[in-house]
Amino acid sequence: WGLSVGWIYGSVTEDVVTGYRMHDRGWRSVYCVTKRDAFRGTAPINLTDRLHQVLRWATGSVEIFFSRNNALFGSSRLKPLQRVAYLNVGLYPFTSIFLIVYCFLPALSLVSNKFIVGSLGLTFLVLLLAITVSMCLLALLEIKWSGITLHEWWRNEQFWVIGGTSAHIVAVLQGLLKVVAGIDISFTLTSKSSSSSGDGDDDTDPFAELYEVRWTFLMIPPLTIMMVNMIAIAVAVARTIYSSDPSWSKLLGGVFFSLWVLAHLYPFAKGLMGRRGRVPTIIWVWSGLISITISLLWVAISNPQSQFSSSFSL
Repeated sequence: WGLSVGWIYGSVTEDVVTGYRMHDRGWRSVYCVTKRDAFRGTAPINLTDRLHQVLRWATGSVEIFFSRNNALFGSSRLKPLQRVAYLNVGLYPFTSIFLIVYCFLPALSLVSNKFIVGSLGLTFLVLLLAITVSMCLLALLEIKWSGITLHEWWRNEQFWVIGGTSAHIVAVLQGLLKVVAGIDISFTLTSKSSSSSGDGDDDTDPFAELYEVRWTFLMIPPLTIMMVNMIAIAVAVARTIYSSDPSWSKLLGGVFFSLWVLAHLYPFAKGLMGRRGRVPTIIWVWSGLISITISLLWVAISNPQSQFSSSFSL
């Protein structure tokens, strides 16, 4: 029991492994949706606990990918669409690598004063249009299938970026460490208690825990992305204003992509500030460190000393 029969243990996402083992043996399953909720439970609602919950799920998915429960090794009784679904469960944390690169590219474009794409050819525009239309149609299909509103769908997209740039990439690193170096995965169990503690209004507010801000290392990657993009926007705007030949179209194109990244991370920034809008001290310290690092890198790359020497010799 727990190994080959019944609820399968040995994974932090035992429900996925149990379903995979059943389907791999040829069992059929159906959804049971009742008019009234059959079960109700509690879930983490503040930012810190939510990120740790996402880390738990992503860690389990990485474990599945590097185990014998990988759908690539499934039997012939596993249907093609089931195989694709279980592959998606094991692969989705790895998309965080590309997502983080995507979030940093607009800032790199603004700082270097070079657009992300070298030339806007016809082939590129056709591919971009096809991808954009496909994503819009997929979003409409998700909204229609799930029966949610457009606002709820947008909130889900925002948290997908927040989770992808924080918990997912950490889960991938933990999984690689376990496979390559033999370091066992450890995670913080999620506290699902919704009881609040404190003085004043927090004693009567059932959602007081929602506004609690507790620092965790998972906040570092998305916070870094936010700071880098905001600093890049400021640098690009200042450079364009004081330029002898300003290129406003290039500036607007780069700023648009950076604002698009920041729009996805807006709930994260709002969660960091809490109910009273107070920014934690660690954010100011980290912002200063990022600003200094970017300034030093820019000085090293642009090498103004050599430029000054060349101008002086001329």
